[in-house]
Amino acid sequence: MAEKHGNLSINSENIFPIIKKWLYSDHDIFVRELVSNGCDAITKLKKLEVMGEYTFADDYKPAVQVVVDSDAKTLKFIDNGIGMTADEVEEYITQIAFSGATEFLEKYKDKTTDDQMIGHFGLGFYSAFMVADEVHIDTLSFKEGATPVHWTCDGGTEYDMKDGDRTTVGTEITLFLNDESLEFCNEYRMREVIEKYCSFMPVNIYLSKANAEQEYETIDEADLKDDDVVVEHIHEDAKTEEKENDKGEKEVVEVSPARDRVKINKRPVSLSDPNPLWMKHPNECSDEDYKEFYRKVFMDYKEPLFWIHLNMDYPFNLKGILYFPKINTEYDSIEGTIKLYNNQVFIADNIKEVIPEFLLLLKGVIDCPDLPLNVSRSALQNDGFVQKISEYISKKVADKLTGMCKTDRESYEKYWDDISPFIKFGCIKDSKFAEKLHDYILFKDIDNKYLTLKDCIEQNKKADTEEKAEDTEKTEDTEKKGENKEPEKTTIFYVTDAVQQSQYINMFREAGKNAVILSHNIDTTFISHLEQKDQTIQFKRIDADVTEELKGEGAADEETAKALTELFRKSLNMDKLEVKVENLKNESVAAMMTLSEESRRMQDMMKMYNMYGMDPGMFGGQETLVLNISHPLVKYLAENQESAHAEMICQQLYDLAMLSHKQLSPDEMTKFVQRSNEILMLLTK
Repeated sequence: MAEKHGNLSINSENIFPIIKKWLYSDHDIFVRELVSNGCDAITKLKKLEVMGEYTFADDYKPAVQVVVDSDAKTLKFIDNGIGMTADEVEEYITQIAFSGATEFLEKYKDKTTDDQMIGHFGLGFYSAFMVADEVHIDTLSFKEGATPVHWTCDGGTEYDMKDGDRTTVGTEITLFLNDESLEFCNEYRMREVIEKYCSFMPVNIYLSKANAEQEYETIDEADLKDDDVVVEHIHEDAKTEEKENDKGEKEVVEVSPARDRVKINKRPVSLSDPNPLWMKHPNECSDEDYKEFYRKVFMDYKEPLFWIHLNMDYPFNLKGILYFPKINTEYDSIEGTIKLYNNQVFIADNIKEVIPEFLLLLKGVIDCPDLPLNVSRSALQNDGFVQKISEYISKKVADKLTGMCKTDRESYEKYWDDISPFIKFGCIKDSKFAEKLHDYILFKDIDNKYLTLKDCIEQNKKADTEEKAEDTEKTEDTEKKGENKEPEKTTIFYVTDAVQQSQYINMFREAGKNAVILSHNIDTTFISHLEQKDQTIQFKRIDADVTEELKGEGAADEETAKALTELFRKSLNMDKLEVKVENLKNESVAAMMTLSEESRRMQDMMKMYNMYGMDPGMFGGQETLVLNISHPLVKYLAENQESAHAEMICQQLYDLAMLSHKQLSPDEMTKFVQRSNEILMLLTK
């Protein structure tokens, strides 16, 4: 065979069904595409009017009408935009993926930059065939002397076109719905879809039902507008009632003045807001505007804590509002919703390429006309530009938070408990965000005061220095042996449950020590993150160990400690129970539990990964029972090990110590209550 060079060809009969079936992931998206096309047509006509190439009629009101007809099984999209000639229908409709918006912008790019086109690819029209067996187009161009066009296609690759009978400039698209898509000729279903995709398109969108009975409303005559259709003028006489005055006398009082009213055809209500709040300058928006917009968009009637209004024109166009929602408890879902728009057209919720992962905890809207969308406008193309947008959004949030902490610390502290999970998650996920917020992370202490990390370190350094002074000699011996010296660390103590750990908190207060409250699920991960970033700090829960400040002078002798250990192991039937006997300053504490920080974190990790079947002991994860030899009960046990009540006292002390440490199991709690009743009965004898 002779060498041959040619061009690849695409068979439209094969590609058209693919476009119809696979171009869009959601079939209801055809509404967005056809309404967007109508908005584009109106935007083009507005541009021509601005340039003096077209003049609007005095009563011109740009709008897209959507008409459902359940009897005829049709759906109409009607706009009063630029319209098309027969040649333009051939060019824009019959050539798949030829974008009219792109060509229009290219043609007029040097004349005007107002109002961006929504469409880019010319494929949106064909989304109609996902739900329709047949589509008709009736259109009339704005051009003087233009002939109306009627175009039809039954979903194949052939079409018919002839002169039409449309008399007004614009386009009407009629979808004859297939049997699987009849839901879309239901008025309520269509309202739902329009509100989903088109709530903020730049043109008013109206929904109506074909052949519906005329509805009316009555208004004050003073509120009558020029375009209202008056049905009836109504005069209402003043209304009076007989009432008793202060003197006890009856008199006739006017309760409603006379007024003139007008019955009119019910005014259509637009389903879209062409001027959403995010398109306005922040100076034009009041706090109530922001709150009302939040309630409307997110159906959340809890007021947001605060918000950030994004307004950027360079190096890319981006506008939006991010809200920090109030989280009632740690059990509330903290997954937010950030709606992404392109020229006021809804694209999708929570697109992670644009929205940094940690910001998905927020609620908000972002509109970026410069987004590099794919042909279906449903997803983003892989583009380094998207990463820049994401970084910008993260930076603006960080700037807002740091600025608030610097200039309005009182409000920042007030919001902290609600926004801290979000900020901590952000620090874990985004190193740049963490760097900016490092000095503005707050820790609430056991006295409900807010400290920065720097404050916590300085506060605990002194205590650590005094404690480590006692180990100086041991450290010097280690250095002489040539062993590596680990960097000194400042310990920050924390509380996870202020109620359950109240005994430890009281002991800390009496010893002049402080601790911070870390009660959220994310805190375990967050403190590990901080320790990795800064090797000079370590976090310990207040029941991780008995610090020197909690101990009194002297200690129990070895024989007493050994005897008490054996007594408790026998009474509790726990051969491996770890027992320490200490002389605590607080004589009111008989016993307490400690668990090393390493063991606790290992247990937390096991819970996180559902490793419940494994024995914590294999990682050294066992609690230690600390007995206070200065407490009368412990002294009694040390001196009366053969007492008839010794076993019961041991069991009760163990459970009391455990209750301050963690929850008892159902079986343990049952035995504890029964034993408590027995002890009370002994008091009655």
